[in-house]
Amino acid sequence: MKLLRAAWRLLVGIKDALVLVAMLLFFGVLFAGLSARPNRAAVRDGALVVALDGVLVEQPAPAQLDFGGGGGPREYRLRDVIRVLDAARDDKRVKAVVLDVDGFLGGLPAALNEVGAAIGRVRASGKPVLAYATAYSDSSYRLAAHASEIWMNPMGGTLFSGPGGSRLYYKGLIDKLGVNLHVYRVGKYKSFVEPYTRTDESPESAEAARALYGAIAADWRDTVAKARPKAQVAAYLTNPAQVITAAKGDIAQANLGAGLVDKLGDRAAFEQRVAALAGVGRPKSITAFAAIRYDAYLAANPLPKTGDAIGVVTVAGDIVDGRADPGTAGGDSIAALIRDGLRNKSLKALVVRVDSPGGSALASETIRSALMEAKAKKLPVIISMASVAASGGYWVATAGDVIFAEPNTITGSIGIFGILPSFENSLAKLGITSDGVKTTPLSGQPDVMGGFSTEVDTILQAGIEHGYAQFIDRVAKARKKTPAQVDAIAQGRVWDGGTARQIGLVDRFGGLQEALDEAAKRAGLDPKKVHAEYLEKAPDRWAALLNDFLRDGDEDKGELGDAFTRLAAERRAVLAQALGDVKRLAAGAAVQARCLECAALAPVRPGAADQSLLALFLARIGL
Repeated sequence: MKLLRAAWRLLVGIKDALVLVAMLLFFGVLFAGLSARPNRAAVRDGALVVALDGVLVEQPAPAQLDFGGGGGPREYRLRDVIRVLDAARDDKRVKAVVLDVDGFLGGLPAALNEVGAAIGRVRASGKPVLAYATAYSDSSYRLAAHASEIWMNPMGGTLFSGPGGSRLYYKGLIDKLGVNLHVYRVGKYKSFVEPYTRTDESPESAEAARALYGAIAADWRDTVAKARPKAQVAAYLTNPAQVITAAKGDIAQANLGAGLVDKLGDRAAFEQRVAALAGVGRPKSITAFAAIRYDAYLAANPLPKTGDAIGVVTVAGDIVDGRADPGTAGGDSIAALIRDGLRNKSLKALVVRVDSPGGSALASETIRSALMEAKAKKLPVIISMASVAASGGYWVATAGDVIFAEPNTITGSIGIFGILPSFENSLAKLGITSDGVKTTPLSGQPDVMGGFSTEVDTILQAGIEHGYAQFIDRVAKARKKTPAQVDAIAQGRVWDGGTARQIGLVDRFGGLQEALDEAAKRAGLDPKKVHAEYLEKAPDRWAALLNDFLRDGDEDKGELGDAFTRLAAERRAVLAQALGDVKRLAAGAAVQARCLECAALAPVRPGAADQSLLALFLARIGL
């Protein structure tokens, strides 16, 4: 009996502890919710801290409860960062802006340029902008170059890698496994399938990549030179080993001497400098200076809601069939948002913000068809290309009346492909064969166990060629060109925004605001008297607030490792993401319009599933 009473007391104790934890979480979330409500009066004088400890994206994925901190990097919405910086320009309470990119994982070039321009506007208003990092990457330095002071830890360093590098090719592994990949494609530059069909890069893919990466690299150099003329970056791009060797391996001192950074100091010294400009922090503050938190300032500066509504629908991430959460462009989900906006909101025009490397051809057409319904209602439809609008992303863009892009937007890749595996050779290695009675040439086809017939191969290739002809026809009608003219600049080739404008795939340079202004004008409205009505799924506020609450205790994370530690971590992340990409391709749509070069320029952000796959892979090979 004593044993039973002890067990009962233990169970009651566990129950009481769980109730207590639940109550603490509830009141914590409630407190976070009350604290996060927009309240301009709660923002006190100090330095606005824009700590981009994650990746810059067009549309973040929905918040998930993350008790262990392993749910992937935080995602910062591009338009939110820009809104915060622009609001800080004229806010007298903001004495300075701190750009903390110590944990920044990057963003695509066009998005980085937009944030850099916003930082430049703050600096032009007369307010100091101070950047800090232990080590600067290409992405973080593109932003920091716009700051009035660039600080770096003496143990850090800046090395610029530029776009490009190696990618994995799986043909050898596929052959060893005996998998027979049936590839159907159109376009000599449509290189997305090459890692699965070749052991190296084709000359056509290399030609297109050199042109694209060369344009992106030139834009980086021009941006840095304009924002920070005294920075001597040329030697770091052409002969970094000689520069660092001459400095006896002291990368930080070499960076300082070349004008890449202004001050060397640890975080404590940096915070003292900010305190001298913005005031000393309150007792028990985690910073030595008076700080204005990014999330609080964003909440205190909500989106405007006055004037006529211009609908904005975002097509961000991989385009997939069916429904998907924000951050992934589910064809049915986005089409439903468009149709709901047309039915239930008094929209005067529609702006489509595209930030996608493509994906399912069927889902791309589903979104385009919904946009054509808006055009049938006489609404102007304006396309605003963000960082990337390629392949399936460009398919969607063909519905627009006008296409805006940035000079370094990645676009084009007009072409489609299909991949289907069969395992007859893999099974044969195990002594397994297949046979059966067939009543027609297509009985049991595509046969993943016994192999594909000649008839089904012919049919599938014909279907891909028909899909490409449809793509070309969509583009030709939208761009007022002949199919032959479009085919000459298509073939799956990827273009930078500047070249795309020259060859007629893009109409004008400009960002989201320019697209909104054009939409207002075409609707007969004053651009100053409209507001953007974002057509998107409402976020899970409770999950977001709880994550904010859980993050509060981890804000003082300190340094994230020296330059070499970060390089090693980045390479591991590249491998994790590559393994995840293989899995996603195998599980995705069979017929796709997707861009390979786009993924190579995107920030590396493997999810928890990718990290688990990497751990399994390393364990299998004995590492």
